[in-house]
Amino acid sequence: MSSNLATKLREGTKKAHTMAENVGFVKCFLKGVVEKNSYRKLVSNLYFVYSAMEEEMERHRNHPILSKIYFPQLNRRRSLEQDLSFYYGSNWREQVALSPAGEAYVQRIRELSTSEPELLISHLYTRYLGDLSGGQILKGIAQRAMNLSNGEGTAFYEFHDIPDEKQFKADYRQALDQLPIADATVDRIVDEANAAFGLNMKLFQELEGNLVKAIGQMLFNSLTRRRTRGSTELATAE
Repeated sequence: MSSNLATKLREGTKKAHTMAENVGFVKCFLKGVVEKNSYRKLVSNLYFVYSAMEEEMERHRNHPILSKIYFPQLNRRRSLEQDLSFYYGSNWREQVALSPAGEAYVQRIRELSTSEPELLISHLYTRYLGDLSGGQILKGIAQRAMNLSNGEGTAFYEFHDIPDEKQFKADYRQALDQLPIADATVDRIVDEANAAFGLNMKLFQELEGNLVKAIGQMLFNSLTRRRTRGSTELATAE
């Protein structure tokens, strides 16, 4: 018997997905406006979020339901560590910390693991399938916007243990559909997936202030350079 969980998750989170894509930070990102300091703060938060998800999935690897979607090849913790080392240097562990939104996100994951571990599916679905889909587009944007060499600072988006990402996503959705869960549990998982989108939106919204300041500074520097160049040209003409 199929639970049709994958289909219900896709249909049930469409609105939340659209809302997340319309957060200012994400809209700027998609337009190629990526500021390195804001981006590395996002990577810092994601490191803690994925560490929590992956630790809890390891804890529940023999769970009657979660074991069926336990795919260690999805794990992002090590790739995020590579990126943090790139952005912060070898002593990155001393520099990174959770933001308030990141802390709430991690707390929710830990709470679910203890009280309703099946709802961790919502967070796995929201993050990992997003990374395998739109995340691949974001990788290219980040590389161009921050002038990154291939592989530098974007290890997060590289799934070396998944040779065929399209096939893996199809297999993952099939595994979701075949989970032996009741309709009431399916509904709770969909509700939690919407909440997961909300938690991600708060991470992005925290970064908007930093991004606006950075863009303002870039514009100011550009105007200053133009004025200086104009003054120099005028002095030369005189």
